[in-house]
Amino acid sequence: MNYGEKLAAEFNIKTEYADNIINLLDEGNTIPFIARYRKEMHGTLDDQTIRAISERLEYLRNLDKRRQEVKELIEAQGKMDESISAALEKAEILAEIEDIYRPFRPKRKTRASAAKEKGLEPLAQIIMSQKDIDIEKEAAAFVDEEKGVADTAEAIQGASDIIAEDISDNAAIRQGLKSILRKYAAVISKAADPEKDSVYNMYYDFSEPVSRIANHRILAIDRGERENFLKVSISIDDEKCLAGIYRMFVKGNNALSELVMNSCKDAYSRLIFPSIEREIRNELTDRADEASIALFAENLRGLLMQPPVKGFTAIGLDPGYRTGCKLAVVDATGKVLDTAVIYPTHSEAQIQKSKNTLKSMIKKYNAGIIAIGNGTASKETEMFTAECIGEMQEKVSYAIVSEAGASVYSASKLAAAEMPDLDLTLRSAVSIARRLQDPLAELVKIEPKAIGVGQYQHDMPQKRLGEALDGVVEDCVNSVGADLNTASPALLSRVAGISKTVSENIVAYREEHGAFTSRSELKKVSKLGPKAFEQCAGFLRVPESSNPLDNTGVHPESYKAAEALIALCGFTIDDLKCSNLTELRKKVDEIGKEKAAGELGIGVPTLSDIITELTKPGRDPRDELPPPLLRTDVMDISDLKEGMEFKGTVRNVIDFGAFVDIGVHQDGLVHISQISNKRIKHPSDVLSVGDIVTVRILGVDAAKGRISLTMK
Repeated sequence: MNYGEKLAAEFNIKTEYADNIINLLDEGNTIPFIARYRKEMHGTLDDQTIRAISERLEYLRNLDKRRQEVKELIEAQGKMDESISAALEKAEILAEIEDIYRPFRPKRKTRASAAKEKGLEPLAQIIMSQKDIDIEKEAAAFVDEEKGVADTAEAIQGASDIIAEDISDNAAIRQGLKSILRKYAAVISKAADPEKDSVYNMYYDFSEPVSRIANHRILAIDRGERENFLKVSISIDDEKCLAGIYRMFVKGNNALSELVMNSCKDAYSRLIFPSIEREIRNELTDRADEASIALFAENLRGLLMQPPVKGFTAIGLDPGYRTGCKLAVVDATGKVLDTAVIYPTHSEAQIQKSKNTLKSMIKKYNAGIIAIGNGTASKETEMFTAECIGEMQEKVSYAIVSEAGASVYSASKLAAAEMPDLDLTLRSAVSIARRLQDPLAELVKIEPKAIGVGQYQHDMPQKRLGEALDGVVEDCVNSVGADLNTASPALLSRVAGISKTVSENIVAYREEHGAFTSRSELKKVSKLGPKAFEQCAGFLRVPESSNPLDNTGVHPESYKAAEALIALCGFTIDDLKCSNLTELRKKVDEIGKEKAAGELGIGVPTLSDIITELTKPGRDPRDELPPPLLRTDVMDISDLKEGMEFKGTVRNVIDFGAFVDIGVHQDGLVHISQISNKRIKHPSDVLSVGDIVTVRILGVDAAKGRISLTMK
């Protein structure tokens, strides 16, 4: 297979670009590096597209590997012919290759294999000839009590079993029937026990076409089946399927043709349909899994890329009832300043004492923001915090922060190394505060799967989910960059080209020699070789460097071009130190981008990136997004009335809508039908986690804690 041509056609890009991406990947370049610093070679594709190309390339290579394996296995049996070889070459998915190999695959003992051992294959061939002959007379020659063929009926039945298995093994039949099921079949679910109530009630008598069933319903039905609440099957008009089998195998209208027809029915009902039903179910599940993983990844991207709240001392509150609410104060860099435990849900005396503690912490450390975890007792803690803020003159705001994964992080070796003197529960409060200050830097410390922004994530293939989410984290970290002198090992290990060991070596070097004073000093770090330096250098920032380019996204390989560009436009490198290159873009436009790029010996995409970095040195792409909503008061669900309008934060996007935090303990649901006046295929077409949106109340069910919202 010509992978370049195949990928170019599938992704609608030039074959030259596809070939370049393949070569770059094979040379060991990371996806963030390729996306950011090799744009001329792939036409400025983004990291997500290049990652998709990389995954597709791996699939195609595995497909070819399996194609070759099957070819060799069939050849070893001496059964390869031109038609089989052509079919193998034509196959575009693994399932097609397996269908072709099916007749040649070593089988466990079957009715057909037993019949072959009894010498009934020639009789099967006679029946398949469908000549107008006396089959009883022909079968009599195969009666042999020693072989276990007692009479002609047994001989005919054995031959029919051989025919049924041959029909079942026919690749064209299987592929044709799968196409029919995909187009015309329906997914049916019934209650395993109609008397037993469950969350799967809506699926107790459910039917939907295979071609139209929504992914979230597939996942719900699969889970209901696993939990023994549902019985699930695929339903199809059997005659529609059998008609195609008859056309291929039934050639006459006599006694032998009738035997062949019966073998077709047996093959379909006993062998083909149960197998294809499993395949179609697996296809649906795989499709739903991939869609769910993609949604999970997109939600994670939104969560990680939420704008940081910079420059504030923050207080983190990890709510709790019996054991109290854990409190931690961290400075603007995330350093722990103080901790305490308060009891805002206990007696009046304890509540007053807790207020005094929180107020004194705010005043003592001049805290400007409070992050409240959204777990148990979050509502009470939020009401308590709003009361405290209302009683103070100091300007303080709060935000509800997802505490998903905080307990996992608190018990980790990383948390113990960062905060060896703190109790597990207090580490959670620190993490919650830091999540508001810089979501990306804090959340990279937690396994992505533990953050939980999706649907049915525990039902997903965990290896595939982990790979997809790791890719998102890598893309996000590298799009933002990392401060070489403050980044944690967890953050550094997500930078392109840096392994976990090298990230630890960077921190060890920093602790031994002090802050890095340049990017080039990275070359002194143990196990960080030339290739790793090439991959990571552009994503690491060194604000302390005497060379201001070290604090930009300009790669060291382009420093000469950047310096030449500065000179070409009439500036000096010292102007960059003063952030005085705002006119650079205008100067380049006057010269002409093509001309300037030619003089500098670089491509236009690289020139554009250098201009962006020089006009906004040290920029954080997250700063261009709307800041998170900070609140000073709290509402109860009983305060909500139909028609009220709020600004809210999208907390989760799922197949049928999005959950939005409007400042009440329960998130409201915007159903997909209420997201836009235009028809949309999926909520993620319009919304991402972290988006700030305006919503109106459609309805409130206080008893069930449900809030219906609209964005229309």
